[in-house]
Amino acid sequence: MRELVLKMSLSVDGFVGGPNGEVDWIFKSLDQEATAWTVATLREAGVHVMGSRTFRDMAAYWPAATDAFAAPMNEIPKVVFSRKPSVAEILAGPTTRAVEDASRAKSAQCEPPAVAAAPGKDSWAGATVACGALSEEVARLKRQPGGPILAHGGAGFAQSLVRLGLVDEYRLVIHPEALGRGLALFSGLSGPLELSLLSATPFPGGAVAKVYRPAR
Repeated sequence: MRELVLKMSLSVDGFVGGPNGEVDWIFKSLDQEATAWTVATLREAGVHVMGSRTFRDMAAYWPAATDAFAAPMNEIPKVVFSRKPSVAEILAGPTTRAVEDASRAKSAQCEPPAVAAAPGKDSWAGATVACGALSEEVARLKRQPGGPILAHGGAGFAQSLVRLGLVDEYRLVIHPEALGRGLALFSGLSGPLELSLLSATPFPGGAVAKVYRPAR
């Protein structure tokens, strides 16, 4: 049975986004080593899963992207969790502040793109929609063969995965910035969640990748 891995970027005080979904703070410490670590995580995935708002943002951004993340994001199959039954309906909704922040960070880069643009529009349009109960849909995905299920968010989707105990491994990149308020990853817990640290990898830009598993 394959596992669900939750990959998220966090501020040092535990937020995945600012009060209005801001993620510009993530890019300040995203150096080459942090990028390589994240790309390796992306490439391990058998499928990417996410909520509908994050799916719209990523579908709007990644097909035309040229950075190191583009190929694994575009090439690996996707599952989007939504009450809407079709990808077309999901994509008809608005994108969020995250797309603006990512585009602005990309335009501010001084270095040339790491890779050529990866063709990926079809992989987003052909995503599978999971519209059943979250626990049941995740259990079904875990029973399927293949590499790990890599969950991306957004905040509400990630909070639900955490609250329901569906996460088998946390891969969290902790960025050296405190937001003070915003969208907290663990705010939906009904009680303490004990985690076992598997590894901690510091990067030159000040971010630290921490891998945890629930202490079951």
